[in-house]
Amino acid sequence: MELPVKRTPGCPFDPPPELADLPPMGRLVFSDGHHGWLATSHDAVRTVLADPRFSTRPDLKHFPVPSGQDRRPAPPGLFSSMDPPEHSRYRRLLTGQFTVRRMRQLEPRIERIAADRLDAMAAQGPPVDLVQAYALPIPSLVICELLGVPYADHDFFQEQTADLVQLGIDSRRAVAELTRYLGELVRRKRADPGDDLISGLTGELTDEELANVAVLLLVAGHETTANMLGLGVFALLQHPGQRALLDADVDTAVEELLRWLSIAHLGAPTRAALEDVEIAGELVRAGETVSMSLPAANRDADLFDDPAALRLDRPGARKHLAFGHGVHQCLGQQLARIEMRIGYRALFDRFPTLRLAVPADEVPTKDDAVVYGVRSLPVAW
Repeated sequence: MELPVKRTPGCPFDPPPELADLPPMGRLVFSDGHHGWLATSHDAVRTVLADPRFSTRPDLKHFPVPSGQDRRPAPPGLFSSMDPPEHSRYRRLLTGQFTVRRMRQLEPRIERIAADRLDAMAAQGPPVDLVQAYALPIPSLVICELLGVPYADHDFFQEQTADLVQLGIDSRRAVAELTRYLGELVRRKRADPGDDLISGLTGELTDEELANVAVLLLVAGHETTANMLGLGVFALLQHPGQRALLDADVDTAVEELLRWLSIAHLGAPTRAALEDVEIAGELVRAGETVSMSLPAANRDADLFDDPAALRLDRPGARKHLAFGHGVHQCLGQQLARIEMRIGYRALFDRFPTLRLAVPADEVPTKDDAVVYGVRSLPVAW
């Protein structure tokens, strides 16, 4: 079996329907012909992600869809593609930068950024593309300020990031451009440090390590949240009866949107078995790759009641795996939650009559990108 990737026409929020009929662990043919596995149940996915007998190293694993990624060892600093103890060293250095307390200290600044973008939308007047006017600038500005990256260069790094997550595109050029740009920035920070994350790590990491850490944080820090903001607003506009629940409990609402939308949609994450391991009654042989369907896991009927329904007051919504699990669980998840909480509420508080400016079936979606979302979202009020 190949990975199901086609959504039902007219159902932009639902994963491919074939996923619902698959076993917890089923055989999967990867893009390069490798015969591995697809995990679809919440328990199977969570188990693989927590098991140190599975590796995230790109030189050991295969990819379920053509991704443009090289099967080579990760360069120094790209810790998301490393196993412990290498991964642990980088993670320890960064954990203190992303504590709940520190992220909460950023809330006033994030609120100001959101308010400024809403002012600009109001001044422009409808219709407005919410992606370009609001969903993309908020996380981009925040991660730029956190890292010390000039926001004036956002067009450049957003263009490179778009190539990185687009299927069918050789991503090596984009990686090289981002690495070159951030390598130059690291050297400037080392000579003239500021009050930012990159400057704070110049005494701990080499230029090459720090440039690759910065690439990872810059890309992850805006691409995923921007897509969640845009796609989440689209979902709320299509489910007006749920919007009132944002005010009642915005934290639970954000968790439910993360569960229901599951924007890491193309069989990621993946792990390679380092030895024979039994998962959900199936024997995964050493060297075989397990691809994990987060959309399927997050709609597992054994864990979530009526999982296909969007219910912003859902008890237990936080059990989702949208941020992964185990040692590689998303480092910036608390920042993403704050950005979504502020972003959704501020938007609907400012424009309570917000609506789509085009028919829903004309909203373009990112079916062929590693991270799912909307390419644009024309709105009016």
